[in-house]
Amino acid sequence: MDPTATLAPTPQERPVPASPVTLPATMRAAVQDRYGPPELLSPGRLPRPTVGQRDVLVRVHAAALHRGDVFTMAGRPLMLRLAFGLRRPDLGVPGRDLAGTVVQVGSRVADLAPGDEVFGWTATGSLAEYVAAPARNFVRRPADASMVQAAALATSGLTALQACRDAGRIRPGQRVLVVGASGGVGHLAVQIAKALGAHVTAVCSATNLGFVRALGADRAVDYAVEDVTDGEDVYDVILANVETCPLAAMRRILAPDGTLVPNDGTGGGPLLGPLPRILATRLRDAFTRQRLRPFLSLERHADLVALAELVEAGSLMPVVGRTFALEDAAAALAQVATGHTRGKVVVTVAEA
Repeated sequence: MDPTATLAPTPQERPVPASPVTLPATMRAAVQDRYGPPELLSPGRLPRPTVGQRDVLVRVHAAALHRGDVFTMAGRPLMLRLAFGLRRPDLGVPGRDLAGTVVQVGSRVADLAPGDEVFGWTATGSLAEYVAAPARNFVRRPADASMVQAAALATSGLTALQACRDAGRIRPGQRVLVVGASGGVGHLAVQIAKALGAHVTAVCSATNLGFVRALGADRAVDYAVEDVTDGEDVYDVILANVETCPLAAMRRILAPDGTLVPNDGTGGGPLLGPLPRILATRLRDAFTRQRLRPFLSLERHADLVALAELVEAGSLMPVVGRTFALEDAAAALAQVATGHTRGKVVVTVAEA
């Protein structure tokens, strides 16, 4: 067998279509015309986006949702409206994460070509048939991940990766506690922490104990039966995806030089949301040996590559708890808004 047969062709080696593909002028999308609850989302048609010189046009096969999409649709906390529109949403289409097929590329794009299957993010709304975004927002879909699974990787995967690797600085042999271990970020954090060599204790509901064990957790705790902050175990790193306990209680079970990474964007006031709590935690960090590290994840191309490599190595795979059709996107967003999902919620847009 030719040893190069399985290598992906370079952009120069890919066949060039004899004529450009004819694309529709409009596209289906899930549309919101004002801030509010998920039920305001409705099916609609919008003009198909066009590509800039450094952009790619992606035909969306699947789009994943997360809690941030609920907040931006509601326009709460109010400070979000500074970025998304003061009186009404500028975009009109929710969602950031997606997987799909490249159908057009800008004149200055060299590393992607029509036909490439990719995953990544967009700032212009992913609940639509087509998305135009910078090529750096995407990487090729790992072969072992379906389109639906790949769609679930970007935002939650970047958050879990940066929480474990960068904020938590997890090292082999450390004891790691993941609170909210069965959710969108938590179930990926369990897998990444294990890939980094940690001993992982996962906190979740009784119905998800078997689920987190299957992800690789060394110990699973039902939060309704056992309060981990009352126990004798001490942890080197705590990833608190759901902040159900006071900061003082979490610090009690944190090693003297351990790291606490709070990652719950809910709660807080209507104007600034969790920002005052984040700033207060940062301030306390200056007066203790323990590292208190609330953080905001960054959308970095290199980390998308790292996520794809973890999938290809067999160390990471998103779990999709529920899928919805594009016409049912409001129900999908309502499901995410409950805060009780196993893995990720994904909206299917077009067949792969």
